[in-house]
Amino acid sequence: MGYYDDHSQGRNQKMNRNRGSFLLASIVGAILGAMLVVISIPALSNQGFLPYNVQPNQSQSAGTNDNNQDNFVQQQVSYDVNTNTTKAIDKAADAVVGINNIQTSNFWNDESGDDQGPAGTGSGVVYKKAGDKVYVVTNHHVVEGATQLEVTLNDGTKIPAKLLGSDVWTDLAVLEVDAGKIKKIAEFGDSDALKMGEPVMAIGNPLGATFSGSVTQGIISGINRTIPVDINQDGIMDWQAEVLQTDAAINPGNSGGALINIAGQLIGINSMKIAQNAVEGIGLSIPINYARPIINDLEQYGEVRRPYMGVDLKSVAEIPGYYQEEALKLPREINYGVALRQVVPNSPASQAGLRELDVIVEMDGKTIHDVIDLRKHLYQETKIGDQMEIKYYRDGKLQTTKITLAEDQS
Repeated sequence: MGYYDDHSQGRNQKMNRNRGSFLLASIVGAILGAMLVVISIPALSNQGFLPYNVQPNQSQSAGTNDNNQDNFVQQQVSYDVNTNTTKAIDKAADAVVGINNIQTSNFWNDESGDDQGPAGTGSGVVYKKAGDKVYVVTNHHVVEGATQLEVTLNDGTKIPAKLLGSDVWTDLAVLEVDAGKIKKIAEFGDSDALKMGEPVMAIGNPLGATFSGSVTQGIISGINRTIPVDINQDGIMDWQAEVLQTDAAINPGNSGGALINIAGQLIGINSMKIAQNAVEGIGLSIPINYARPIINDLEQYGEVRRPYMGVDLKSVAEIPGYYQEEALKLPREINYGVALRQVVPNSPASQAGLRELDVIVEMDGKTIHDVIDLRKHLYQETKIGDQMEIKYYRDGKLQTTKITLAEDQS
């Protein structure tokens, strides 16, 4: 048996018509689908199904040929992007201000020899409003040496500021400003609840007014960090600052600005001075939970009320071995502790029987290796009025005394 193949002209025409109909239907379907997508995007955006808002702007544009025919409609689509990051910045940005440190009393007199204009700029955070005043926290080094202080708002408005108090040990200061033009107050967060890898943003004024209100983003790179700080720039570490580590860029002018979490809450006060010896990619910020009691003291008393012993100190490790044996008369196995270079008369240390050349090695059961250990225990684990047990060496013998801590009256 053979097979039958219809090669008739009518059959070929029918197949061509079927193909044409299918192609036409496909083109029409594609056009209708595209039109449906274009029409539905604004509706989906308005219903909140898209992470942005679409607002078409229709404008008649005369796109004509030589015969002045063929008008067409040009559609422009704008995006209103709202993310958790932008919401956090919107919440906190206006609470971050610029700080101008002015150290001249005669701005216009060229012959006076005075430096003209701000001696330095930094940032600050508005954290509280009370009546017609608001309070701004910044860094000690931002306001140090100022004869006048100014706060600069994001719109360029400058407001005179009064320094209420400043603390060199924590690099914090508090200013008082008229509340009339202040629009936002920062909300405190919980720096103890931070987690490694949590997103954060730094807001401040790097390079002064040139880049006011700048934002950099990063993550929490480290918590519970301690950084040695040389307070008096003598090459000897005097203190260990407790800081948060972030990879958000913190540059000169950012000092005193805000480190915020994704909720727009203040979780740290940025400090460029603490980070001055850090490598690139490491920004440091004072945790807000650590800063808050300091801020409260500066606001209320103009200083931080710390316990006072009345002694001048030097770490044993910084004293040559010859003097450790001859002057301090320490046993050979004791190469740590804090030597008393001076005891103030009638001070708590004097009343406890401590004398010059005594070497403190223990406080309340904790070994004291150096001056930083002593200060951290005194400033962070005791308060005015506490009684503290001290073990010390005198003439090679270990002795014990108790000291009642007082408030520094100097």
